[in-house]
Amino acid sequence: MIETGGRVSGKVAIITGAASGLGRADALRLAEEGARLVVTDVNVEAGTEVARLCEAEFVEQDVGDETAWTSLIEATMSSHGRLDILVNNAGIAPIANIETTTTDVWRDVMRVHADGTFFGCRAAIPAMAQGGGGSIINMSSTAALVGISPYLAYSAAKGAIRSMTKAIASHCRAEGNGVRCNSVHPGSISTPMVHNAMQKLAGIDMLAQPDPEAMRVALGIGEPLDVANLVLFLASEESKHMNGAELVIDNADTVDQVRR
Repeated sequence: MIETGGRVSGKVAIITGAASGLGRADALRLAEEGARLVVTDVNVEAGTEVARLCEAEFVEQDVGDETAWTSLIEATMSSHGRLDILVNNAGIAPIANIETTTTDVWRDVMRVHADGTFFGCRAAIPAMAQGGGGSIINMSSTAALVGISPYLAYSAAKGAIRSMTKAIASHCRAEGNGVRCNSVHPGSISTPMVHNAMQKLAGIDMLAQPDPEAMRVALGIGEPLDVANLVLFLASEESKHMNGAELVIDNADTVDQVRR
């Protein structure tokens, strides 16, 4: 049985893209602090394993499917009676620049990131409002702030999430429904997506190094737990006055890019 603390004790959370990387870390961290979780992903095997580790419920979900969101929120409310936290984490990141990005790649990336976040927020807000409020945490990226050439569609989609988050926060404040919406902007974090980028773009297979952890530290790359701790803060009442914020977690990468 997972040992729990109490920073989000009793809160009900949905985390998308929870089968690996940041979503997996978020799920484990929120579970440690007492949240009751519904974790979703298209990867059934890995998602089910994360649910087992978190003593959570797993739902196979395509976040770009509007009706799947309606069903997920309805089922969560039926099972748990409330929704307090939504982490919109699911994402894809094909490598392609402005000249090599096909229309299909563009639409796929927008469907998962922009559409998925939109559908999730729209479906979750009324459910959260019924319980007096909640916290929506949208996973964006430093790509939303500076743009990354080999990730054209990803950069654009994460920029959409950044702006959408602020518009949602403003709306919820005006409505007085108690729902907060903030975005998280990781830089390079040791996840499968970053490992793939390093191998394809820089020829570095980090996991094949004699000491992958030493390589991670030397390159200034963060750990998934770093982001999960930030997500936990935003999910908890410790951040009750934060709404519409964009929180960068990148070891000063974007600062250095601006300086250059």
